[in-house]
Amino acid sequence: MNYLHYEFDVGPNDVIEVTLDHAANVQLMDSTNYYNYKEGRAFRYYGGYVKTSPYRLHAPNQGHWHLVIDLGGYAGTVRASVQVLKST
Repeated sequence: MNYLHYEFDVGPNDVIEVTLDHAANVQLMDSTNYYNYKEGRAFRYYGGYVKTSPYRLHAPNQGHWHLVIDLGGYAGTVRASVQVLKST
């Protein structure tokens, strides 16, 4: 499966801003769930199918997080830019 992958150390006060060139799945997950995602197992995530951009989300708690952007197995490619807006 083709996907974009980003890693962050963020907390609930930080904003992850994702800009997409077209609709895609945007999924924020911890390391355990990212491992399950890569292995094709069941996994949990925050986010979902995003149709409008930019899309903003927050991690539920402080930690190391993985952001995965994919097309859910459909053909094609997606381009994305991602930035973290740190809280002050």
